[in-house]
Amino acid sequence: MTATDIYTPLSKIRPNDPCFCGSGQKFKRCHRSTTDRVVAGDLSPRREVPASIERPPWAESGGGSDRNEPDVKSADVIDRMRRTGRLAGDVLAAVGAAVAPGVTTDELDELCHRLSVEAGAYPSPLNYNGYKKSLCTSVNEVVCHGIPDSRALRDGDIVNLDVTVFREGVNGDTNATFLVGTVDPESQRLVRVTRECLSMAIDQVRPGQPISELGRVIESHAEANGFGVVQQFVGHGIGETFHTALAIPHYYEPKATRRLEPGMVFTIEPMITVGDWRARMWDDDWTAVTVDGKRTAQFEHTLLVTDDGVEILTLRSDGLWSGDGGQPTDPLAHG
Repeated sequence: MTATDIYTPLSKIRPNDPCFCGSGQKFKRCHRSTTDRVVAGDLSPRREVPASIERPPWAESGGGSDRNEPDVKSADVIDRMRRTGRLAGDVLAAVGAAVAPGVTTDELDELCHRLSVEAGAYPSPLNYNGYKKSLCTSVNEVVCHGIPDSRALRDGDIVNLDVTVFREGVNGDTNATFLVGTVDPESQRLVRVTRECLSMAIDQVRPGQPISELGRVIESHAEANGFGVVQQFVGHGIGETFHTALAIPHYYEPKATRRLEPGMVFTIEPMITVGDWRARMWDDDWTAVTVDGKRTAQFEHTLLVTDDGVEILTLRSDGLWSGDGGQPTDPLAHG
C-alpha cells in the first residue's frame, strides 16, 4: 500500500466531503479557503541596512552577480563560507519557527532582515537585480522568488523561506518549506518527498561524479512518488558572488557531463510539484507559480565538494537541517 492509497488527494476532495483535518466540518466550511490561489498583497517600504555592514556590489547598483568567479574555491573562501553558511542556517531556523497562521510574509521578512543585520550580515536578496526584500517567501503554488507582503499565512498553507546572507565577503544560501498549522496529507507528502530529493542528491556529491547524476536521482525519486520537477530554475555556483555560471539541473540532463571536483561550492535546490512542472511568471517579474495552480515545495543547501565526499555549509549551528513544519530536529540530517 502506498501513501496515495490511504487518503484522498486535496485536489479530489469535494466541497461537502468531511475536511481532511478531522474537524468534523465539511471541507467547504473548514479548509477549502486554503486551496485558493495566492494573491499578491501590499509591499512595505524597503528596509535599511546600517552603513557599518559590508555590502555586496549589488546593494547599491541594483545589479546582479559576476558569474565568472572560479567554481573551485580557495581555502580562505571556504573557511569564510563555512561561517556565513552556518549563519544562514541559523537565520532560516529562527524565521521558520515564526511561521504560523495569521503571520504575514512581510513580518517574516522583517525578522529575517533584523536577524541578519544583528549578526553583522547583509541580506543578499535585498536589491539583487532590484529585488525589494531580504527574504523570498513562496506560498503554496509559488515555485520560487515570492516577494514578502501583507498577505497573512493561512492554516493549511505551506511556505518556502529562502534565506541568503552576505558576510565576510561571501554568501550562504539555504531554504526550506514549512507547514502552516494543519496541512492536508498530500501537501505533507510533497514536502517530505522534496526533502528526500535534496538528501538523496547530496548523497551523490563526491569528486568525479557527473553533475547529471544529481538531477537523475532527484527526478527519479520525485516521479516515483507521482510528482514533477521544475526545470526552469536550477542550482548554482556561489561564493563571493551570489550566482556563478555553474549550473546544477534538478532533472536528468545528459549534457551535464562535467564532473565534480574538490573545492567546488554550489547549491542544490529542487522544486517539486504536485501537478504540472512548468512555471509562469507574475507581472512583478519575480514570482514564479505553477501553471496549473497546484502546490510545490523546495529545499536547498550550499554544498562543498571535499576530497572524499561532501560538506553541507548551511547546516544550523547545532549541525541539523532547518526542519519542515518548524520542527527543531531532522531525521535526514547530515553531518
